[in-house]
Amino acid sequence: MVFSSLEFLFFYFPMVLAVMKCSPLKYRNFCFFVLSLFFYGWSEPFYVVLMLLSTIVDYFNGRMVEKYAENRKKAFRFVLFSIIFNLGLLGFFKYTDFIIGLLNQLGMNLTPLGITLPVGISFYSFQTMSYPIDVYRGQAKAQKSVIDFGTYVAMFPQLIAGPIVRYKDIADQLQSRSETSEKFAAGVRRFTVGLFKKVFFANNAGAIFTTISALSQKSMLLSWMGLIAYAFQIYFDFSGYSDMAIGLGKMFGFELLENFNYPYISQSITEFWRRWHISLGSWFRDYLYIPLGGNRHGTLQTLRNLLIVWFLTGLWHGAALNFVLWGLYFGFLLILEKLFVQRWLARCPRGIRHFYALFLILIGWLIFAFDDLSLLSQYGRSLFQFQRWIDDSFLFMLRENALFLILAGLACTPLFKLFYDSITPKIKQFLNPVLVLASLLICTAYLVEASFNPFLYFRF
Repeated sequence: MVFSSLEFLFFYFPMVLAVMKCSPLKYRNFCFFVLSLFFYGWSEPFYVVLMLLSTIVDYFNGRMVEKYAENRKKAFRFVLFSIIFNLGLLGFFKYTDFIIGLLNQLGMNLTPLGITLPVGISFYSFQTMSYPIDVYRGQAKAQKSVIDFGTYVAMFPQLIAGPIVRYKDIADQLQSRSETSEKFAAGVRRFTVGLFKKVFFANNAGAIFTTISALSQKSMLLSWMGLIAYAFQIYFDFSGYSDMAIGLGKMFGFELLENFNYPYISQSITEFWRRWHISLGSWFRDYLYIPLGGNRHGTLQTLRNLLIVWFLTGLWHGAALNFVLWGLYFGFLLILEKLFVQRWLARCPRGIRHFYALFLILIGWLIFAFDDLSLLSQYGRSLFQFQRWIDDSFLFMLRENALFLILAGLACTPLFKLFYDSITPKIKQFLNPVLVLASLLICTAYLVEASFNPFLYFRF
């Protein structure tokens, strides 16, 4: 089940509201846990067992780490067990067939297992793994209630595609959280913004990219239009999901951390990765980059640590060579900026810095978009075929989509938010319900008619 579906909007969500409002306070977490399991098991009932196993294992690990807090060596064994268990689980389901494919290319003749990737496993594995680590570091206390811990792991707003919520950031909210009408209204507004991003912007941008990428012959400008549309699709798809997750969490009293901060206004790749998928970047920083030594042991080790982090960041996104290349691509760009490009950028006008960042980001999305390397190469060449820079297909697509692309570009900036914030509270009081209702009606109409409604990050 996805948030941008009629089943969620008109069946599951009203049911959750009714149950949560009727349940006594002391049973709220239990109800939320059961409802979240139902949400996760809607399309894959079997994998609920897998998530429950992960929950129980790391609940036990956290308790044991706290029990042996005075014996650091013994406590660390349970941290290590958690890491091995979660990475082993993730590796088996996500990378087994990928490794078999690589071995077959080297001459072996192994049969792929055809394993279906459990939805959201990349997210909840990282969440449960961080819990015993935080307890070991003294940054969180072990959770005594397995139901409360299960609520943290299975929490349906962020279960499928993040943001990655660390236990230490939400531990207090599991015990006590405020649910007010003001917070609920703010959550509804945030959810609606995310839904509109997904249904209107991401789906329409995705349809443009799908149409253009399917063409056997593309002019240079048409290829760039398709790539820009894909950049819009992946941003509005993922940031829209994060907005919906944050909004849903707020409706039920949870405050989830922000995951995006207008990444396409960045003026360097370093800035871009401070603004894009913030929860993943901070997770790799705190649980891998810093433990490896960060930037504390000289330039060479810093560069090594960056490459390791970005190799694994790419691999985390998917079991395909293009994701590894994508991770290494951004890793090398960040290293180059750290060594000398940032000093050059500091002397450049703002417009040049912005163009530099957007150009490299778009090339990164080209690598990300195609797991077939031959299609990647073919599309990449079409971006620079100056001898065929324009064609009738481009002019047609431009006429059909120019207004949408302009609106999408503006929606990637803080412009609409700044305008909205400038409106007086009295006018907002009238405008808020009108905008929410209008957005829901528009999105519902799109969903009734839509045949194209993918969530890109479901495959992770």
